[in-house]
Amino acid sequence: MPRTEKIGVYPGTFDPITNGHLDIIARGARVVDRLIVAVAVSTGKGPMLSLDDRVGLTRAVTSDVAQETGIVIEVRPFSSLLVQFAREVGASVILRGLRAISDFDFEFQLAGMNYRLDPSIETVFLMASERHQFISSRFVKEIAWLGGDVSSFVPPLTERRLEAWVKEQRQS
Repeated sequence: MPRTEKIGVYPGTFDPITNGHLDIIARGARVVDRLIVAVAVSTGKGPMLSLDDRVGLTRAVTSDVAQETGIVIEVRPFSSLLVQFAREVGASVILRGLRAISDFDFEFQLAGMNYRLDPSIETVFLMASERHQFISSRFVKEIAWLGGDVSSFVPPLTERRLEAWVKEQRQS
């Protein structure tokens, strides 16, 4: 029987993408044959960066991970239900990162709902590496806004984009 390609989706707002996200992407690339990083529109969250900026930044910083792992990593925006998007791209796996026990309750409920919507799509949880467990985009944005050093939390390209965003916001 021929083996079918296992496609995974790693969803998020990536506002902005952090080293914690990259850690999950790199580790997730070992679980699937092709990984689609799905950037959610998330207008309800009031993202700092536009959807195009988030997609472009995510695409730029994941290219090294794709090269290192040898796995095709695509970055695509989405605005539908996650399981609907996963079906559209042929994914059988949704990858989710967990930082702490506080993430688990929400993610557990979400995984259960997604399973009810489409039991053919499995959710796989990956624990954040110890050095990334405390990183969140929300904290990174706040630190950047208050003039703190975010270089250990984000890739250099993200850091430069955050600096530009803070400057733009302060000039408005």
